[in-house]
Amino acid sequence: MPQRDVNRAGTAPALAAVSVFAACGAAVAIAASQAAPDTGEHAVIAPLAVRSLLLDGASLDGFKVAVGERGHVLLSDDNGDSWRQVSVPATATLTGVYFADRRHGWAVGHDAVILRTVDGGESWQRVHYAPHEERPLLDLWFGDARAGYAVGAYSYVLATADGGESWEERTFEAEPWPTDDAAAETGDTGAYDPGLDVHFNDIEATGSGRLYIAAEAGRIFRSDDRGATWRSMPSPYAGSFFGVLPLDGDSVLVFGLRGHLYRSDDGAVTWRRIEVGTEAMLTDGFRLADGRVVLTGLAGTLLVSRDGARSFELLQLPDRQGIATALAKDHDTLLLIGEHGLEEFTLPRRFAPGVASCVSRRAR
Repeated sequence: MPQRDVNRAGTAPALAAVSVFAACGAAVAIAASQAAPDTGEHAVIAPLAVRSLLLDGASLDGFKVAVGERGHVLLSDDNGDSWRQVSVPATATLTGVYFADRRHGWAVGHDAVILRTVDGGESWQRVHYAPHEERPLLDLWFGDARAGYAVGAYSYVLATADGGESWEERTFEAEPWPTDDAAAETGDTGAYDPGLDVHFNDIEATGSGRLYIAAEAGRIFRSDDRGATWRSMPSPYAGSFFGVLPLDGDSVLVFGLRGHLYRSDDGAVTWRRIEVGTEAMLTDGFRLADGRVVLTGLAGTLLVSRDGARSFELLQLPDRQGIATALAKDHDTLLLIGEHGLEEFTLPRRFAPGVASCVSRRAR
């Protein structure tokens, strides 16, 4: 199934101890990018890269990849049992990775760097780099092996139609959703000011090709024509959204600051809040093969839904380290990606909400 994370859909401020937790907030991404610019050199092969800050991952059959700080790119050919770092022509923090198929993949990050592989991650080419713009890229999406978008800070959008060999900046424009009673109830008609320059934190697609962007300042954007035109949708919340997760049909989740999680069943027109029992920032979401929905977050937060994302149970990992995203390894085992690097975690089949006591171990 050609997507960045076969279980997810998909990226990414607030780890005070590691201010480059950028996939979860463009403000921190900018600060980290300015502090540690890409030198144009190759990433150093580090023995402890598997323990370093990692921010995104992709999964396709038994192949897995994770990316993060200092240009680290880690590959696994055995479904996450073991990992190896590969050399890439970048030293800036990488915030997002996407594979359209087993061979064609891309990674984005600070300094507007974009890396491209055509051999399953064994070698990478730097195809875009603009450190002078000080606009980190935070996420990306491809409809196939040729056409895709990269998005980031200050409404930054780059597009490619040749598999990522070349990229063109696109001026982002979004028509407001027509004002109606439903929009009036939320207090937001969806009107978008092109001069607002909000940070685009996550771009995801439905099975039908509809695209969503989750952004700061409570902005939610939708495209029904694979990114040719966009609508600014009514929003239920003025705080930043860091993730969007399309479900079945017209259902979709958005989530972000202080544990705010909302569900829409009409394509992001009207929303209802889902209480989750935590104020931790929520970073990413994905679906398991059996239909369970998992959300990740800071402070070791995992939210699990067994009823189609209508309600969630809270797990809190004892180490309280931030989780950027996760990949499914098997029915109950997740590969957590975040402040801790890579770590295996076994979801309990039955649990009471609270501190997780189930099995976890470091990846190797």
